[in-house]
Amino acid sequence: MMPKYVHEIRDPLHIFIRMDSDERKVLDSRPFQRLRYIHQLALTYLVYPGATHRRFEHSLGVMDLASRIFDVVTDPSNLRKDVSEILTDVRREDARSYWRRALRMAALCHDLGHLPFSHAAEKELLPEGWSHERITVEIIRSDEMRSIWDEMTPPLRAEDITKLAVGQKKLSEFEKNVSFTTWEALLAEIITGDAFGADRMDYLLRDSHHTGVAYGKFDHYRLIDSLRILPQRVEDEDLIEPVLGIDEGGIHSAEALLLARYFMYTQLYLHPVRRIYDIHLKDFLRSWLGEGYLPTNVDELLSLTDNEVTAEIASASRDAEHKGHESAKRIINYKHFKLLYKRNPVDASRNPDASKYVFEAACERFDKSAVRYDPYNENKKEGRAPPSFPVLKSDDRISWSRAESDVIERIPPIWLDYVFIAPEYIKWRDANLGKIIELGAEEDNP
Repeated sequence: MMPKYVHEIRDPLHIFIRMDSDERKVLDSRPFQRLRYIHQLALTYLVYPGATHRRFEHSLGVMDLASRIFDVVTDPSNLRKDVSEILTDVRREDARSYWRRALRMAALCHDLGHLPFSHAAEKELLPEGWSHERITVEIIRSDEMRSIWDEMTPPLRAEDITKLAVGQKKLSEFEKNVSFTTWEALLAEIITGDAFGADRMDYLLRDSHHTGVAYGKFDHYRLIDSLRILPQRVEDEDLIEPVLGIDEGGIHSAEALLLARYFMYTQLYLHPVRRIYDIHLKDFLRSWLGEGYLPTNVDELLSLTDNEVTAEIASASRDAEHKGHESAKRIINYKHFKLLYKRNPVDASRNPDASKYVFEAACERFDKSAVRYDPYNENKKEGRAPPSFPVLKSDDRISWSRAESDVIERIPPIWLDYVFIAPEYIKWRDANLGKIIELGAEEDNP
C-alpha cells in the first residue's frame, strides 16, 4: 500500500485542512501536540460551556487561512506591475514555493509558546522581557524543531519561520537590530496583521462558533478573495512599500471583520464573569508560584499545560493550608467575585474616573483582598485603533479605508472598567454607588 502523502484533518470551520507528510511531522512534534492541552479562551468554558476548544485547532485554522490569503494575493492575475517589480520573490516559482511553505509553518507554529490557559496570566507571571512570542521563537529555534525544518523539501530556515510567525514589531521587543525585507514584512502581516491577519480571522470565527454567539461571524470567503498587495508611499520618502490592502468590492467584508472584533471584545472577551475568572486564576498562580514565575525554559514549559494547573487548583481547593486555597475554591465551586460596578456612558459623562472612585471607596470600607479593579482601555494601547489600509478602486486609483468607509472610521475604541467584590459584600453597592460617583464628580469639578 502506497504511503499517504496528503493528510486531511476535519475542522468545523474550514471543513478539510490539508497537510503533506513533511508538514505532518510538525503537527506530530512534541511542541505542537502540547497545544491540545492549552485552552484557547482560558476559563471561559465556565461561562460559555462550549468554549472548550484549544490552541491546537486554532493553529491549524490559521495555517489554512494564511495559505488561502497567500494564494490570492500572489496570483499573477491579482498582482500589479508596480508591486511585482518590487517583490522579486513573487515572480520566481522556486522562491514563491519556498515562502508559501515557510508561511504555512509559521502560521502553524505562531502559538507554540503559549502558557497554560493562554493569555490569562502572561503579563504578570513571566519575567520582565518575556512573552509568549519570545517563547515561541525559542521553540521554533530549538534543536527538536530545527531537525524538522532541515529535513523538509526544500529545507526551511528557522529564522524565516520566526520572522513570519511573530512579526517585526513583536520580535524587535526582545531582539535588537531586527531587519525585515519588504517581502518578509508582508508575509508576516498575512499572519499577524491587525487588519487582515489570519490569526485574527480564525480566532474570531472559531471563538464565535464554539461559544455559540453570532458576533464574530463575517464573510471571510469574500474578504480573502478581495485581498490585494497594494503600493503605499512611505511618508517623507520617495519610496513605494507594498502592503496588504483590499479590492473595493470587499470593503463591506472588511467592515464586518472589524465590527466582529468590536462586538466579540465587548460581548465575549470582556464579559465580566469571564474577566473575574481570569483574575481568580492569576491570583491562584501567584500564590502557587510565590515569588517565582512560570517557566521560560523550553523543556520545562513543554511539560506544563492546563492539565497540571487544573489538577493543582482542584487539590488546592480541598486543602485549606494551600497558599492558593481561596482562589482555587472560588474557581472550583463557582463562587467568583460579583460585579460591583461597570463603567457606563452616563456616569463617565459626570465623572470619567467613576470606576476608580468606586474601587477606592470599596477598599476603604472592606479589606483590599475582597475587591478587584479590572480596567481595559484601548485608548492606552498602541495600535488598537481601527486599522487603516489601502483600497483599490474600480478606476485603478488607490484610496484609504477611513476615506472609503464611514463604518470603519466610527468604530469606537473599547473601554470597559470593572470593579468586583466578594459576594458577601455585594449588598453594599445599592446604598452607596450613587453617592460615591457624585462625590467623585464634585471633587473633579469643584
